[in-house]
Amino acid sequence: MSASYKISQAARLLGVSDDTVRRWVEQEVLPVTDASPAEIPGAALAQRAVELAKAAEDPTDVLSSARNRFTGLVTKVVADGVCAQVDIQAGPHRVVSLMTAEAVEALGLEVGSLAVAVVKATTVIVETPRA
Repeated sequence: MSASYKISQAARLLGVSDDTVRRWVEQEVLPVTDASPAEIPGAALAQRAVELAKAAEDPTDVLSSARNRFTGLVTKVVADGVCAQVDIQAGPHRVVSLMTAEAVEALGLEVGSLAVAVVKATTVIVETPRA
């Protein structure tokens, strides 16, 4: 059985309002299943998420092999001697970076600053909810 999501779940996963998802359904941007209440097929939801992410990408003059870019606001900076912790809230995602205090100063990072966290990892753990 393929995964499908209620309107409210789909909205939360896409980072938009329930009304936006309903509007996309009415405009036939997103299909619905025959379930009552209507649900969005998981594959269609995944495709829409990719489309939204591509539309939100900021073109930069920086070339990078990293594809995971989280644009958000700095919510916390804790500098202690040589090291610093910087928290970025990127939509529903909290990204924490450990760097030198010198880098924080050079980048001008402070609470409220716009920042992009670029993640390149050799290991990514994926979890799913229990059935």
